[in-house]
Amino acid sequence: MTESGTLLLTTTRPDLQAAIGDSLPGIKALEIGPNPPQTHLSGRVWCFVDWLLPDISGLEMCRRLRAAAATAHSHITLVLDEDDSDARRRAMRAGADDYLVGPLSAELLLGRMQQHLPNMVGTKPQPKLEHGELMLDLAAHVARWQGNSFPLRPNEFRLLIHFIENPDQVFSRSSLIQTLGKDSNTIDDRTVDVWIGRLRRSLKSHGVPDPLRTVRSMGYVLDGIH
Repeated sequence: MTESGTLLLTTTRPDLQAAIGDSLPGIKALEIGPNPPQTHLSGRVWCFVDWLLPDISGLEMCRRLRAAAATAHSHITLVLDEDDSDARRRAMRAGADDYLVGPLSAELLLGRMQQHLPNMVGTKPQPKLEHGELMLDLAAHVARWQGNSFPLRPNEFRLLIHFIENPDQVFSRSSLIQTLGKDSNTIDDRTVDVWIGRLRRSLKSHGVPDPLRTVRSMGYVLDGIH
């Protein structure tokens, strides 16, 4: 089954769109201006945002994508001009899920896209995962608490899958970076804390008790239900 979805690009690069069309035919690639789309986008949504844009900054574009209903829960990658630790932190604070160092090429784009397509990452997951009254519907890519559904960002959803599939195991920050298929050379440990913090806030905002425990100097664990 071909994964379907939408890819949004802030750069005008016909070669990138062609690469997606050839390698991931179920993904529709679109260029966007300073204002995010207001209409519904089909399937999962990925956004690649350049650090510098003609009208606004890439950071502001990330904020606008997070504020727009159509892209609020998309996976946003900020394309940095250089590998700068301050720029990375600013990208995460602005709402990016991750980042890479440009210029963006077809190889980089496809590599990052393939990391986030579930049928290309590890083994095929179960249709549903449960942890008490918290349930993840993997086919619909939605979480449910006491029967009520709520959305999670892609990184949050994949982290929660990993923890629920592996309860009572402490995972270091570096192992969680690998779990999400990130490049450990560009993603630092503090970024993992940002991901976990976002996951906890998302769960709390929907009434879900925090299921994760921080193990000092080691990482994070989801305690099993005994």
